[in-house]
Amino acid sequence: MSFPDSVARLTARIPLSRWLAPGWARRQAASLSVPGLLLGTLFFAASLSPSLIPRTWEMQGILSGISLSAGYLLGVFLHWLWAYLELPEAGERVHRIMVIVAAALCAVIAVGFLMQAAQWQNSIRELMEMDPVDSAHPFRTGVIGLAVFAAALAVGRLFLLSFRFVAVRLRRFIPRRLANVTGVIVALALFWAVIDGVLLEYGLRTADNTFRQFDVRMEADVEHPGDSQLSGSEESLIRWEELGQHGRRYVGFTPDTEQMSEFFGEPTPAPLRVYVGLNAAETIEERARLALDELKRTDAFDRSVLVLATPTGRGWVDRDAMQAVEYLHRGDVASVAVQYSYLPSWLSLMSESSYGLETAQAVFAEVYGHWRELPVDERPELYLYGLSLGALNSERAADLYDIVGDPFSGALWSGPPFRSEAWREITAQREPDSPAWLPRFRDSSIVRFTNQDPHLEIPGAEWGSMRIVYLQYASDPVTFFEPEAFYRQPEWMEEPRGPDVTDKLQWYPVVTMLQLAIDVAAADDAPVGYGHVYAPEHYVYAWRHVTDPEGWSEDELQRLKDHLGGG
Repeated sequence: MSFPDSVARLTARIPLSRWLAPGWARRQAASLSVPGLLLGTLFFAASLSPSLIPRTWEMQGILSGISLSAGYLLGVFLHWLWAYLELPEAGERVHRIMVIVAAALCAVIAVGFLMQAAQWQNSIRELMEMDPVDSAHPFRTGVIGLAVFAAALAVGRLFLLSFRFVAVRLRRFIPRRLANVTGVIVALALFWAVIDGVLLEYGLRTADNTFRQFDVRMEADVEHPGDSQLSGSEESLIRWEELGQHGRRYVGFTPDTEQMSEFFGEPTPAPLRVYVGLNAAETIEERARLALDELKRTDAFDRSVLVLATPTGRGWVDRDAMQAVEYLHRGDVASVAVQYSYLPSWLSLMSESSYGLETAQAVFAEVYGHWRELPVDERPELYLYGLSLGALNSERAADLYDIVGDPFSGALWSGPPFRSEAWREITAQREPDSPAWLPRFRDSSIVRFTNQDPHLEIPGAEWGSMRIVYLQYASDPVTFFEPEAFYRQPEWMEEPRGPDVTDKLQWYPVVTMLQLAIDVAAADDAPVGYGHVYAPEHYVYAWRHVTDPEGWSEDELQRLKDHLGGG
């Protein structure tokens, strides 16, 4: 059976649907695929189950609509495949009975899942110390879900019309099957041209212009630095306006000498922060050299610790992470960061993924190249830091063969994204008795993992000359999203699970991947210490093991954690 013929069978009308709605609406309902609706209903129900991040009813509605659409599409495809293989089908009477029974079963499952939705969400909220919700708002969820499904159905039918338009006309000149194949190819090319050439290009250009305006806007709550050592000051090589929004906030909120001295109860120097915005120079190489020149101007290489921080997409550096290492080393710390995009990380990853890597490599080459020329006993300890996309680019910036003869001191990478090749390889090669969400790699002399709980002190393991720590939460979907969840259960779902992952989480084909994708979008909305929001006290613990500062008792460390965490 040909593709168009099978499509005609798939869209056969359902007699029982005539009473659903008059006129146009009834005809549209009658043309829906029964297998698609049945499987779509099951996907809708499964989407109500919990995943990693608590969902609002708006998010749940979008997820349920996408899941319903995915299930419907899969049902249509399976029915087409059945018909194409010319497998026997039930008679009309038996078919109606099967449809009624299947519809009733799907309805029972959907209602049952809806009744448990609030309880499932509360199972996550309880782990994350959030207030419980009384209702999952099934009506609102359903309305949004149906709206998303209707939009997806309209796009699907538009694609089908495009295919038919081309195929029918080509059949006059070429064989039918060839015309069908050509019609599919032309329709795909047309839709891709619209999506990539119009929607994505226009959307990315609009987003870039919008975020560019945000980047140059001056913030009323950030003061121009009076300290000549800071970037953006009157003596700086980088003007205040050239730091960008996140650069100004990063530099403007540097702890000063008074704040440091008040905490330690004795005169303590202020840390040094160097930042180069995207507008500070025309090219990546010029910005990297400018960063090095600014470090030299401020005598940053005379500090005991130098941190090469790679920002996220828009140039954001987690100040909690930097304050942790600055306080641990009593202000004797310099850090440098260079912006490479105006866009948020996920958009930057889509549109200019190589740009962030090229910037990270150029900055590392300049800073590391100068650092290795200094006398070993006079230069600072050099560390790398990055969060999320910053962790990915920081991890890829240093070529092993370039540093093996004179390695930097270590790195702290928090919330490494699932696309990180080194992270994936280390996790895959973990010791068999360690879970995927907290791997133990070989003898733990170079790489260790931690989360909310202390895991870096491993009995019998000794740190080597380079210390690398991955700080990751088991509930962070940016780290644990897997495209392979489409067809198999991720290893991190196996027992034992992470302390912040609900035991109510179950794997469903296709749906779990969609749930995790939605979780990625909401990862920054989690409470501090969960999801993709990393807590100051966990940074203190991680930096302590990476940099090994002297003179800290457990009581003093707890006092620092309380101070940085606002406790």
